[in-house]
Amino acid sequence: MEFQPIKDRVVYEDNHIIIINKLPGELVQGDITGDLTLVDDVKKYLKEKYNKPGNVYLGIPHRIDRPTSGIVVYAKTEKALKRLCETFRKGDVKKIYWAITDNAPEKKEGTLVHYILRDAKKNKSFATPIEKPGSKLAKLDYKLLAASKSFFLVEIDLLTGRHHQIRAQLAAINVHVKGDLKYGAKRSNKDGGISLHARSISFPHPVKEEMVSVVADPPKEVVWNAFMTSKPTE
Repeated sequence: MEFQPIKDRVVYEDNHIIIINKLPGELVQGDITGDLTLVDDVKKYLKEKYNKPGNVYLGIPHRIDRPTSGIVVYAKTEKALKRLCETFRKGDVKKIYWAITDNAPEKKEGTLVHYILRDAKKNKSFATPIEKPGSKLAKLDYKLLAASKSFFLVEIDLLTGRHHQIRAQLAAINVHVKGDLKYGAKRSNKDGGISLHARSISFPHPVKEEMVSVVADPPKEVVWNAFMTSKPTE
């Protein structure tokens, strides 16, 4: 996959927020690996673009998994961060994902309802049909968009935001995201990422009285490119 600088992956920016199209494998924020993060790169970009002295503020109102690509929203002010965190907490955000999968769901579209149990030690979640102690309700709508000889393109409207929710819920119906070994895929992707992409997001602006709605293209990879140019299923 061809590397793209931050300036080419900004999908929205104003005085309060900046939205980036994340590449597979990039960390949204620091973890135990100590690897450089997208936050570091975006701060560097802002510092250079606006010739800012000292440290650059960047708040994180939400996260997506490291192997996942797509939309990540950052706050450029503490005021924006506080309001965005509340917006995400209340669920006043519409998030659409695309997934390339090995199998198609039995029905071309529908709703999945499970209870998610998280195993922190394994950094993995399990979707069960019945509520269990410590589990959380998980819901998503899905639609089959396209199919090739080997893979399927599924659109997901994420209705709740649980740990590894899409990956766990799809795995529970024997549908596995391409490259996602942790949740049942047979082979990994070359870049170590998975073919799950945060495609679009809509939410009320934290300061202005308007909606923010953005779309981000998937990574420039052969499989994604094939689906971007293919016709949808009937």
